[in-house]
Amino acid sequence: MIKYVRLLAFFVMSVSGPVSVCAQQNYVVIDPSDSEKDIVAKAAKVVPTPEQLRWQRLELTAFFHFGINTFTNKEWGDGTEDEKLFNPTALDARQWVSVCKRAGIKQVILTAKHHDGFCLWPSKYTEHSVKNSPWKDGKGDVVREVSNACKEMGVGFGVYLSPWDRNNRAYGTEAYNDYFVNQLTELLTNYGKVDEVWFDGANGEGPNGKKQVYDFPRWYKLIRKLQPEAVIAIMGPDVRWVGTESGYGREQEWSVVPFDASNIKATSDGSQTTVDVKPVGDMTGDVLGSREKILKAKALGWYPAETDVSIRPGWFYHSHEDKEVKTPEKLMDIYFNSVGRNGVLLLNIPPDRRGLLSDADVESLMGWKRLRDKLFSVNLAGNAGPARLEKQGAGDKGSQEYIMQYDLSGSSTFNVCSLQENISKGQRVESFVLEGFQNGEWKKIVEGTTIGYKRLLKFDPYTASKVRLRILSSRLEPHIAEVGLYKY
Repeated sequence: MIKYVRLLAFFVMSVSGPVSVCAQQNYVVIDPSDSEKDIVAKAAKVVPTPEQLRWQRLELTAFFHFGINTFTNKEWGDGTEDEKLFNPTALDARQWVSVCKRAGIKQVILTAKHHDGFCLWPSKYTEHSVKNSPWKDGKGDVVREVSNACKEMGVGFGVYLSPWDRNNRAYGTEAYNDYFVNQLTELLTNYGKVDEVWFDGANGEGPNGKKQVYDFPRWYKLIRKLQPEAVIAIMGPDVRWVGTESGYGREQEWSVVPFDASNIKATSDGSQTTVDVKPVGDMTGDVLGSREKILKAKALGWYPAETDVSIRPGWFYHSHEDKEVKTPEKLMDIYFNSVGRNGVLLLNIPPDRRGLLSDADVESLMGWKRLRDKLFSVNLAGNAGPARLEKQGAGDKGSQEYIMQYDLSGSSTFNVCSLQENISKGQRVESFVLEGFQNGEWKKIVEGTTIGYKRLLKFDPYTASKVRLRILSSRLEPHIAEVGLYKY
């Protein structure tokens, strides 16, 4: 999945009715008369939709890049491939999903159609699909096999459908949007529940030499109708791309970010609307939702980051990369810098020409799972019981300071801290410091900015019998869900 051409951005939503701001919703309009205090309070009350909250709690998701490119040894096909090249000898979608589940991955996304236009299901609307391949005598359906495996094993199921299609001659005309809607309808109606629909922004020329104007509002409306519980990712209103394909998120990652308010009209009860328009604006900067950014915003919305990376250098399987699979230790570092930076990790694991996840990939995934299990097996702060959040004097930027103190069971040594906010009540923490009690005084162990759903911090081993979390700056009172201390 190389997605060099992206139309990255954010969204606005529109329905009929007057603007109304309720106590908590997933977007809010900033009034020109709002003071800094007003804006900060509004930002604190922006929360995820139930679908966004479910998605964030997954933490780990997987991409299966599989298709005609697997057999041509390419990353991007050109749409002229012979369908007969697609012929996996031992395809087993249950193996794919089982490996992911054993690795702790909660949801998978299949590249049902990449830029080459080759479809992994027997679409009625094109001949460039598995129905014209020798695999299972043209009777096979990879999408069905993956969706069935997901349902059997209790793993979420998502589909990637490339808006760019280098095979279809209608690409570049309005007729292509009809074609795309027909294919999207097939995927959303024939395979049961779909949990995520993933669009990238690739937009090249078609066989006719023309570029396509994508009808995103129409696509979003269709998804909301047919799969209302699905999140629409990347070129969609629910989940944004973090901005790189390295697996590393931002040091300061806000889920509440500014966006254009020019087209916003909210429902009278302040609930989320289901009519969405195409994302606009650049969401790839170093810091998106800082206090400086939100004070200049016309509106704010909950728009969390998905952090994608491949377990290999490429996105599709290439045998020459078998010795370049990311190690368990590298995957662990990526985990700390994606999930541990308020993101959801989307890890690509490409099936090989047999139609199986390779031994090298499986071995690395299982090693990574063992590292995570070992690290998080014992929370050294767990026996201290829930700490009470206590207000202190004013902290940074004139906001209230809060402290949570933990008395550990004797002297303990640790080098990892896990922090979580209850994001169902918003993302609020702007800066914090973790301190340990040594030699009769409190000393800084590590500090940070945002927390969000999860923040993981590594530091030199530290020994203490008491620790405290000082929240130096917060948008209204913070809601801390977890403080964990671990030894890695």
